[in-house]
Amino acid sequence: MRKSDPRLRRGLFLISPDVASVTELQKLVLPVLGSAALIQLRCKTATASARLAQAEYLRAATVDQGIPLIINDDVALALAVAADGVHLGREDGAIAVARESLGNDAIIGASCYGDFALAQSAIASGADYVAFGAVFPSPTKPLAPTAPLGLFKQASEAGMHSVAIGGITTETIDSVVDAGADMAAVISGIYDAVDPVAAAARCAGAFESHN
Repeated sequence: MRKSDPRLRRGLFLISPDVASVTELQKLVLPVLGSAALIQLRCKTATASARLAQAEYLRAATVDQGIPLIINDDVALALAVAADGVHLGREDGAIAVARESLGNDAIIGASCYGDFALAQSAIASGADYVAFGAVFPSPTKPLAPTAPLGLFKQASEAGMHSVAIGGITTETIDSVVDAGADMAAVISGIYDAVDPVAAAARCAGAFESHN
């Protein structure tokens, strides 16, 4: 197991909205970025040039604020913008290959769904954190099976840095923190909120109040 990366703090794992342009991304992300312990660029539908532009914008913004930037699913894009790391799903390539490409200093995360054995394998392969979810029904991935909250206690006992994802809102964040998650990945729970800035601060604050 790799030594825990000091850039992986407890708190809000902000995920970017899936939008087409840098202008849209900036409008939605910049007001809430200050609450994030880490941000992931998750851009599934934009063109390759738009993805690059969004990644370059987030790289500059996160450097200014000292927030790690993770790129979802795309090692080449992470390299292109000197991101802090990459997040890989089950079909997104091997952790060892990503580590070879990005180097020892990269933060590599792995989606482990509801499977603790998959998390153990990911950590053994060199992942720095594991993500479990969906912990609640998620509008982003409505067909995703739910992951039990008990996984976070298991992860903590095994010394893993764990991220909860899926259906997390200001109403559900406390149960995730209480379960032992080190971070909570939030998308619609922030951007669809009446007051996104307050929602982001609430999610971040849940971790501070449980220290």
